[in-house]
Amino acid sequence: MGFLKEQYEMVRKRDPAIRHFRELFLYPYFRALLHYKISHSLYQKRLFFWARYFSERAKRKTGIEIHPGAVIGKNFFIDHGTGVVIGETTIIGDDVTLYHGVTLGGTGKEKGKRHPTIENSVTIGCGAKVLGNITIHEHAKIGANAVVLEDVPPYATVVGIPAKTIQKKKQLDE
Repeated sequence: MGFLKEQYEMVRKRDPAIRHFRELFLYPYFRALLHYKISHSLYQKRLFFWARYFSERAKRKTGIEIHPGAVIGKNFFIDHGTGVVIGETTIIGDDVTLYHGVTLGGTGKEKGKRHPTIENSVTIGCGAKVLGNITIHEHAKIGANAVVLEDVPPYATVVGIPAKTIQKKKQLDE
């Protein structure tokens, strides 16, 4: 019950629309995350066909495509998940939020690690495309519909096509 309680508390903090614990099971992101956990486990055991089977099943049921090879940290949340695509070599840190239509994909020009690394506490707005073997550093914010092709510094906000930094906050001393 620990995982479910953690998920519910995390969703409550990020989505004011949730009213009851049972609603968690209605969230497409939650169903996609459960399928991802199964498919990722199978992928790590090199059971690639079955890993993709569960991944494809989740995509059909939720509209969220998470490759079983992707690595996802704790407290990951996708709000209104339809159209989200997360590529095979993507690495996602803790406390990351994505909105609908986000693509964490490749450029088609790279081999090996070809998808982005998203560090902790990053927010990526709806429709944004983050492409290639780049790093979005901690606490960065990616604006809606931005196309990000280069690394984003910590605490920066980027927008546009191609994405440009519009704001960079320094880390607050605690």
